[in-house]
Amino acid sequence: MKYILLVTVFVLVLIYLYLKAKKSTNKLLKKNKKISNFKKSLLSKEFNIKKIYLRNDERINLNPDINIKVDIYDKDYEIINKTNLHRARLAKFKKSKFNGEFIYLDKDENVYKIIKGVKKYL
Repeated sequence: MKYILLVTVFVLVLIYLYLKAKKSTNKLLKKNKKISNFKKSLLSKEFNIKKIYLRNDERINLNPDINIKVDIYDKDYEIINKTNLHRARLAKFKKSKFNGEFIYLDKDENVYKIIKGVKKYL
């Protein structure tokens, strides 16, 4: 009877140790997988293209005199990005060139453009 109890306890301890070791190796594998995915994303062409777009967006954001043109062929996410850049430039510089026209922001947060020397509020 003691022998069976001792063997049962030993088997349970072995199962516990096996499950614990398996769990820790799974964590390491997940970490390594995350690191490898990160490395792959850094080396991919898509990442480099996104990086170029981010630099271009930053360049556009820093200069309100650069025209932001929205075409009818632009995709939804491109239009949203361009309008967000425009709004950010309005908030920062109080003016922004959008589709070839300067649009201004006054002290009361009203948006206007100047047409033939006259303010036209939008």
